[in-house]
Formats: sequence, C-alpha cells, structure tokens
Amino acid sequence: MAFLNINGRSVAYRLLGAEANPLVVLAHPLGMSQAVWDDVLPGLLPRYRVLTWDLPGHGASQAWGEGPIIPADLAAEALALADHAGAGRFHFAGTSIGGVVGQQLVAEHGERLLSATLTNTGAVIGNAELWTTRAGRVRQEGLAAMSEEIVPRWFAPACFEAEPALKNGWCIQMGRGDDESYALLCEMLGRDVFTGKLSGKDVKVQLFGGSEDMATPPATLEALAGECDGAPLEILEGVGHVPSVEVPDLFAEKLLAVMAVDLSDVGTNGVD
Repeated sequence: MAFLNINGRSVAYRLLGAEANPLVVLAHPLGMSQAVWDDVLPGLLPRYRVLTWDLPGHGASQAWGEGPIIPADLAAEALALADHAGAGRFHFAGTSIGGVVGQQLVAEHGERLLSATLTNTGAVIGNAELWTTRAGRVRQEGLAAMSEEIVPRWFAPACFEAEPALKNGWCIQMGRGDDESYALLCEMLGRDVFTGKLSGKDVKVQLFGGSEDMATPPATLEALAGECDGAPLEILEGVGHVPSVEVPDLFAEKLLAVMAVDLSDVGTNGVD
C-alpha cells in the first residue's frame, strides 16, 4: 500500500501490475475498503495495471474533515491517482458508491475513460430520508454499533452460509471507519443524483447487478440503464451487493470482457 496527498488529505492506494499495461481504476462500496478487489486481482494483473484506493475515512485513507462531500470530490481523487500512475485514459469499475464515482466520471470526464463498468449502483440510490436518517444514526451510534445491521445487506444469504466468517470480518472492517466521513457520504448519496446527467456521453458503459441485492435491486440498475441510453445490463443470479467478493472469478471474467476494447489509438498504457 502507498499514500498520495490529494488536496491536503492522505489517500491510501495500491498500484499493481506492469507499467506497460493499460490501467483499470477500481472504486469500492460504502463502508468497505479497497480489499473488496483482492480476489479479483489475479484475473486482471496478467493483462492490466490495477489501481485501487480507499475512499475518505475508509480503510487507511484519512478522514474527510469539515464540509460536505460531492461526487466531483471523489472523481477528483480517481483522476489524481490516474495522473499519478501516468495514465491519460483508463478503464474504470466501481461498485455501489464506487459506481457513483463512475457516473461522475462518465458525466464530466468521459474523455478520460476507455470504459466504465458500474455495478450494484444507481442514478438514484434509496432516497434522501433514508440517507439522512442513516447519517444521523452513524453520528450518534457509531459505525461499529451499526455494522451488525448493515453488513448483512451486502451479501446473498448463500454467501454467508458458505463463508461464516465473512460477516464478522466485514463488521470489524466497517467499524474501523471514520463515522463523520461515512455520514457525509450518506448525505451525498441522498442529495446528489444523476438523473438526466448520463445521456449522450461517448463512453462504453456496462452495468451489472445482483438478483439478491437488497441495497440496489435490479430495478435500480434498470433505471440506470435507461439514464445511460440503454447501456447493457446483466443481473448476476444468486449474487448480492458486492460481486467482487461473492463471485470474484466470475466478476473478473465479466470485467475482462468489457475492457477488451481496441487500444490502437492510444499508447499501451493508456497515455495519449
């Protein structure tokens, strides 16, 4: 793991793989960390350079501090890290709030993207009341206390049955996060939506969802597909909210297929 100072904050990231390979940037869900990509990496690294990072107050990244967080702030982190890696253009994949980061990139920085894979996310996720309520509870109760309630919503029941330690492990990870950063991100999700912002963008977009996803059910992904001019959508059967953890080999296979685009018009590492 390495660290980069971005706008006065220390951001934890990993940059793995051969420098000559095209870059793919991966953004994790709310309450988790860049560790969600660990089991996907072996499938990607033979062909791609991979950059992952921790969102504000998550994993090893510094807490946000004062003031609201907007999607443009998170997209700026992704772009700063891609610049640090020397990539003019890159592939992007993000899950949940990571997919919101991807939507911001599609909406405002499409010229930087070779492709955008958005999973288990939406132009609108939940509603403002839900997120305002959760932000208030997090500030009062703390992430550690709420993790037992939230983590089970991330995974299909069969996943817990196959890996009994999964729930406890992610509850511990979530509980270590910064309460205020998480609350600010909740408020962002309730306030900043992408309705009407994603049409007519010259970006290859692929959507994935999970049939067992309680947080962003298939209907949410279908609405997002409509916002993205009918972008292709595949619902993964028996999968919940975090396919990179639940079915990493399958997810890597799907992502590789999306990223198999013609790179003849850019350098092999995505630098113009």
